[in-house]
Amino acid sequence: MLRPSTAHPVLALIALLGGTGLAAAANYEFLAAPEIDLNRVYRLDKATGEIGACQYGLKENSVGVTLCYPSGEGAGAQPSSEYGLIASRHEREGGVFRVDLRTGTMAICYVLNDQVVCTPQAK
Repeated sequence: MLRPSTAHPVLALIALLGGTGLAAAANYEFLAAPEIDLNRVYRLDKATGEIGACQYGLKENSVGVTLCYPSGEGAGAQPSSEYGLIASRHEREGGVFRVDLRTGTMAICYVLNDQVVCTPQAK
């Protein structure tokens, strides 16, 4: 059992180490496309705004494959900020909105020709 005089430094160290792990785990945000018959998930780097997507694909004589789409036009790294993903409530929408939480600008991102592309950020 810890004595009261030594408990505070130990608790502080635990909190510090725990906080470091949480910060490292929060670099990406994931969001499923709102389209109800599409199994696509978007991945966003919250600091750079870079966005990609993956989905399940069938492959004969296997459990299947993960098909991933790299960042294409407009979907690469943006100016350093704080980005998030928002899905519309439109059940046939295959894309998502990338929002800059500091400036209020947003872009619509979707898969086109085996890449994720985004419209220019706008307000």
